[in-house]
Amino acid sequence: MRNEQRSNPWVVLAVVLAAEVMDLLDATIIAIAGPSIRADLGGGTAFLQWLAAGYTLAFAVGLVTGGRLGDIFGRRPMFLAGAAGFTLMSLLCAVAPGPAWLVAFRVLQGLCGAVLIPQGLGLIKTAFPAEKLGAAFAAFGPVMGLSAVCGPILAGVLVDADLFGTGWRMIFLINLPVGLAALVGAALVLPRTGERDPGLRLDLPGTALLGGALLLLVFPLVQGRELGWPWWCWAAMAASAPGLWLFRRYEQGRVRAGRSPLVEPSLLAKQRFNAGLVVGLIFFAGLMGLSLIISVYLQIGLGFSPLRAGLTQAPWAFGTALGAVAAHGLSARLGGRKVLVGGTGVVALGVAGLLVTLAATGGSASPWPLLPALLVLGTGMGASMAPYFDIVLAAVDEHEVGSASGTLTAAQQVGGAIGVAVLGTAFFSWGGRGFTGSLERVLWLELGLLALAAALCFLLPARAREEPEEVDEAAVATVAG
Repeated sequence: MRNEQRSNPWVVLAVVLAAEVMDLLDATIIAIAGPSIRADLGGGTAFLQWLAAGYTLAFAVGLVTGGRLGDIFGRRPMFLAGAAGFTLMSLLCAVAPGPAWLVAFRVLQGLCGAVLIPQGLGLIKTAFPAEKLGAAFAAFGPVMGLSAVCGPILAGVLVDADLFGTGWRMIFLINLPVGLAALVGAALVLPRTGERDPGLRLDLPGTALLGGALLLLVFPLVQGRELGWPWWCWAAMAASAPGLWLFRRYEQGRVRAGRSPLVEPSLLAKQRFNAGLVVGLIFFAGLMGLSLIISVYLQIGLGFSPLRAGLTQAPWAFGTALGAVAAHGLSARLGGRKVLVGGTGVVALGVAGLLVTLAATGGSASPWPLLPALLVLGTGMGASMAPYFDIVLAAVDEHEVGSASGTLTAAQQVGGAIGVAVLGTAFFSWGGRGFTGSLERVLWLELGLLALAAALCFLLPARAREEPEEVDEAAVATVAG
């Protein structure tokens, strides 16, 4: 049942977005701040890898379970618990005395984020009436993209400013006022009813199977290049497929026995939702990978300082906001799928612009020639993300929201890990051509990923407010065994 408290749905959205921003900033700031952290705390290159990898791994493997916890115990209590834990871990990261402590706190921070983030989509669906969901999600998606792009900018500003002598520690301390504000706001305005199913039980064996299978996939993707791709990395990735199969078989057994599964079988039977997962995985693989590569190119290839590298990407962030605003009105007139495909095309136009700029300038050390293409790229990114969540979640029923939110966000995180691994490997493997030549090759790969994502978008509904998708009973039976 939908919550009757709708007096301040936009305040609910603001609270959810504050938590999303806090999480996404922490996921992206390490690319810029990592060298400064290492210079202060010591540690080798593996320490830098684990600063990002520890958070990503914990976040990715915990997301589906985090979403299910919201279904079982209520999305509001889980949001509060996740926000409190995330804020506390941010404080502990800021005061970490050594490399091992900081990595440990980052892992715990990722687990708290896995509890916090999946609740956001469900809370928005609960707080808003159906006719206003499109407007809510139009803000939700672009803020995520904007935060991901602004992370390096904020990190560069904070590290260079050295506020109160805190240096890199301020990138974690900045979470304290945001986290406390989110906690107070959540306690005051988040919906209390229509969000909990007391008949559900947490599937701990299923959680372990799914977490293990994702760990086998994500760990070698994140660490493989740094380790030189030893044989066990390939063996682990290969083992993830039978691990996922074992998870599916176990879940089928739970359904037959009348017990609560970790992922709803009816959700897996919805072709449009599954298509949305694949589109998100490919789209975020390309964009998150490209964001990291451009940051590396500006700092290592062109010798920019962290602040200069971050500011060079400001048009990307500005374009993301601009595209999101334009996409909201266009989605109402044209349908979300057309805007999603069109936005992906604009991203491709921006990537093509970067290729033309690099060819024309030969890798000039000036940031100015790159700015127009980055603006176009960001505009397409904002336009694409604005309708994405609304379309993918259109056919999800209320009892599936937690499971769907965790699964959807997990797909994005795994996609981001794949993108960083694939594009990062391509960039550094082709270093013999110079950094500019390597970036050009990466941009061609990015165009291929965008073309594939745009083609798969046609499997999604044209509009999010269409009639809910009918579940194929035969498909449900197949999923359930």
